[in-house]
Amino acid sequence: MKIGVLALQGAVREHIRHIELSGHEGVAVKRVEQLAEIDGLILPGGESTTLRRLMNLYGFKEALQQSTLPMFGTCAGLIVLAQDIVGEEGYLNKLDITVERNSFGRQVDSFESELDVAGIAKDIEGVFIRAPHIVEAHGETKVLSVVGEKIVAVQEGRYLGVSFHPELTDDYRVTQYFIDHIVAPTTVEKV
Repeated sequence: MKIGVLALQGAVREHIRHIELSGHEGVAVKRVEQLAEIDGLILPGGESTTLRRLMNLYGFKEALQQSTLPMFGTCAGLIVLAQDIVGEEGYLNKLDITVERNSFGRQVDSFESELDVAGIAKDIEGVFIRAPHIVEAHGETKVLSVVGEKIVAVQEGRYLGVSFHPELTDDYRVTQYFIDHIVAPTTVEKV
């Protein structure tokens, strides 16, 4: 399968490495036309306001709002997928969640934590850098992991979102889960 990584900012190369370690082809997506060539899309971390501006500039907002591609958002990518953001409107409105930006603190408050992520593993290494957290998960959204009282991983249908950066570790099991359990079933539907 071909898995795209939105290549406007963030750890694109690291996500592509995890896709390849999962046994699939990773593609840096820089143009809207490339969306037709991939089976799933990863929205990497970075700065969510900048990411949204770049997505507007290059025409990705409308294309992704209309798309049924499976999507996986990490950190800023999670914020972009959210239906609601504390203090502002949602952007792509794919995950029925409310997210709070930078809820773990500033850059100096970054940390790592071993996470129990339902359906994946009990020892996922989570790297949190100016990370958001999910204030509420609504409707069909499944909570997959928490840190303390804060929700940090969810799934709703074709969409997976995490507050942390799995791509900054050598552990590619979260990406593997996205491909095997979210993307793969949708490629069967296409046939």
